[in-house]
Amino acid sequence: MPPVRDATLAELDPCTLYRILALRSAVFVLEQDCVYLDQDGRDLEPDARQLWVERDGEVLATLRLLRDRSAATPAAEGGAGTARIGRVATAKSARGAGFAADLMRRALELAGDGPIVLDAQSYLADWYARFGFVRDGADFIEDGIPHIPMRRPAVER
Repeated sequence: MPPVRDATLAELDPCTLYRILALRSAVFVLEQDCVYLDQDGRDLEPDARQLWVERDGEVLATLRLLRDRSAATPAAEGGAGTARIGRVATAKSARGAGFAADLMRRALELAGDGPIVLDAQSYLADWYARFGFVRDGADFIEDGIPHIPMRRPAVER
């Protein structure tokens, strides 16, 4: 299995970033037929992390790890915020190989013991449940696709 890699935007080389964004567009815009602007500005946040698996220069799977902060606890003031996983995508040719699960496990390690949230496409809710996520609100539609807000509660040690 290829290793899971992770980096902030400042640490990413432009070619890798291009391949990550191209995979996200291939899956979310083309394959799922959702015309939307994937670049929402959140990839630019200083502590946003891109995680990916690649083989022979091809990005096979990716996700991003963010921190949601309230106005009361901005990053500049040391607010850690709630971890948020999103943009989980696997190339059609690489599905079923366990790459997304490898990415999820690494994202959970990086996120730490605090709560973690994500918005799951409804058909993937059981898959995310394997990682400790539970429903955290009402279903909603985003870009024509049913979603479920999910949360993994803080881990007590």
